[in-house]
Amino acid sequence: MEQKQRINIAIDGPAGAGKSTLAKLIAERLNILHLDTGAMYRAMALKALRSGIEPGDASRVLPLLPKTEITVKNIGGIQHTYLDGEDVSNLIRTPEASKGASDIGVIPEVRMKLAESQRKFAEEYDVIMDGREIGSFVLPDAPYKFYVTASADERARRRLLELQQKGIGLDKTLESMREEILARDHTDSTRAFAPLVQVQDAILIDTTELSVEEAVEAVLRHIKR
Repeated sequence: MEQKQRINIAIDGPAGAGKSTLAKLIAERLNILHLDTGAMYRAMALKALRSGIEPGDASRVLPLLPKTEITVKNIGGIQHTYLDGEDVSNLIRTPEASKGASDIGVIPEVRMKLAESQRKFAEEYDVIMDGREIGSFVLPDAPYKFYVTASADERARRRLLELQQKGIGLDKTLESMREEILARDHTDSTRAFAPLVQVQDAILIDTTELSVEEAVEAVLRHIKR
């Protein structure tokens, strides 16, 4: 029996561009699953930090990989991320986990391990994924690819507001957040393996001047075509 062709949508872009929010809403509109791949990297970074290891220290991170299990479950329409069986969904939403995810994502073996899980997910479900290299590396054959971005100032403003609403990062300023955003952009786009890039067949969506609803409609218009 021929396997059903899955709906796979890839969204890439830099930190703070609103990829995850956009992907969640589109998943709801199309009644498909959303996989936040960044959460998986945050979980891997948390494992390293808990082990007293700097996430960017490849020589010490690599031995962790065979004994680390990162899985995701969709519960009531919300993604829960599990690290070795523990639900760490809230624990990974910190500035430390965010920076750690970027640092650990430079390690090719980490990206290959997590990409394998992500591809299996896409084979089993209709899914929209957001990350840094979904369209270029994880799902290069996805029929729908988007590159979502916004100005550095706007991304810093959004990220700062998000942290403040959660009661964390209250000591951060807009300027310090902008510097963090730009540093992460540099790390993500210059890494040797699977860097952040807008692939040729990805549609650019700049959300700087768009509301969330306008951004959702922009993506859906292209999918419906």
